[in-house]
Amino acid sequence: MLVLSRKTRDAIVIGHDVRVMVLSIGRDQVRLGIQAPPDVEVHREEVYLAIQEANRQAAASSGEAVEGLAAVLPARGEDGAADQAAEPGGTSGTATP
Repeated sequence: MLVLSRKTRDAIVIGHDVRVMVLSIGRDQVRLGIQAPPDVEVHREEVYLAIQEANRQAAASSGEAVEGLAAVLPARGEDGAADQAAEPGGTSGTATP
């Protein structure tokens, strides 16, 4: 870990396009200003961890959702067409004139 000492209005640069500036220093708090391109996500650590946990839960539940959908949707044959169950009377759902 790199440890730096900075005063109010001093900044550090990360890469070529992220700038972190010390805006103010209080008793128990430091206020930082962060300039970054729109495609760079910037989160407080607790928010980042909550997002990661939500993503893990969504990924874990998606397997169950796929299995649930597979049970409801009609099965597909080797040709990719849905198998149709025969109706009573020997027809497969086609109308006869």
